[in-house]
Amino acid sequence: MQRRVGVRTASVVTAAFLVVAMAACTSGGDDQDPAAGGPAGVDDGTTLTLWTRAATESVSKAYAEAYNKAHQNKIEVTAYPGEEYPAKLASAAGARALPDLFAADVVFSAQYASQGLWQDITDRFDASGFKGKVAPAHVDAATWEGKNYAVPHTIDMSVLLYNKDLYQRAGLDPERGPTTLAEYAEHARKIDKLGGDINGTYFGGNCGGCVEFTFWPSVWAAGGDVIDADGRNAKIDSKEMADVFALYRKLYDEGVAAPASKDEAGPTWLGALQNGKVGIAPGPSVWLGLIESAGVKMGVAPISGIAGGESTFVGGDAIGISASSKKAAQAWHFLQWTMSDEAQVEVIAKNKGVPTRTDLAANKYSSADPRIVMINNLMAKGRTPYAQNFNASFNDPQSPWLSTVRGALFGSAATALADGNSAITKSLQQS
Repeated sequence: MQRRVGVRTASVVTAAFLVVAMAACTSGGDDQDPAAGGPAGVDDGTTLTLWTRAATESVSKAYAEAYNKAHQNKIEVTAYPGEEYPAKLASAAGARALPDLFAADVVFSAQYASQGLWQDITDRFDASGFKGKVAPAHVDAATWEGKNYAVPHTIDMSVLLYNKDLYQRAGLDPERGPTTLAEYAEHARKIDKLGGDINGTYFGGNCGGCVEFTFWPSVWAAGGDVIDADGRNAKIDSKEMADVFALYRKLYDEGVAAPASKDEAGPTWLGALQNGKVGIAPGPSVWLGLIESAGVKMGVAPISGIAGGESTFVGGDAIGISASSKKAAQAWHFLQWTMSDEAQVEVIAKNKGVPTRTDLAANKYSSADPRIVMINNLMAKGRTPYAQNFNASFNDPQSPWLSTVRGALFGSAATALADGNSAITKSLQQS
């Protein structure tokens, strides 16, 4: 699908692209770079800058730390809040100040490719031997007019994460998570009754991306949808969506969901689970290892519909070399390394993440952990939605989706979905 950036930032990004493209043309590009280094790139002690959004900061830094230890090149990672990230990239492109590498939510990667913010890496990718072994959905999303502009950086799926110690204390089986969304709510209520500073659940109530990532799978699992196949019409005014919002709203009104859920915009979402005070919450699968590294024993369950079923939001980030970088050969050296067995097994799989390599889904770490096997198997049941104006319609802080979320969870629930459906459809259809 040929997606474009949202209308709110389209003109900024287009202008930025023209500046970057003219600079690339006058510089001669990578073909004239004396340090082109061949298909593997160059490792000569160059310092490379990498930007990422906060949601995948920890993974980006894990890649960088491992790479820096074993190579002369050095990667410096900077993360930005997800809701600010598209505008930050647009502004940097306009000022010809993009980093050497930047990662982006896979849902939006084709937008950056189509606007020329990433360099064409087709030849290098073809020669790497990895093109047919990495997540095809990510490769497709970052392909524009037959050329590749980015490679998979992280694979992430939404799941239910629950605290085994709190399950034990609440009289729940720590080896069995909920099988329906209704049961998830019951478990959260039981844990909340432990009292004190314990909360039954937690969610990102002021974060459009957080809510779509964790609520939409329940809609899909129940047989509903969110947008049509062409990405032109919203379908949120449905019983399936209404039921999901009603459940979460009731958990908040009852005090079962932590009060901070109302204002959670994303940056402190992980920390809320790492402190060991939340019983069960939907969240990114990549957080499993990060939470356990803080000393919290976690269980994992698929996200269900109200009465059953399973689904997941197949997300994660793609990463490419910025159009303005003069260090493409060195940047490619890093990108190729991230797809290697070493990086995918010892950085990603070892920390309970999902490898971007499809041939490494079963490895010495995942095979030893039934939770990881379950997460990996969810890929076939999940979805990755696409729309030309996805950012402006859903993820932007000013999007009609976030207004809908706030109304459905904390405001006028009776009209929120109907009004939101009209506003989101209008936004999706803007060119």
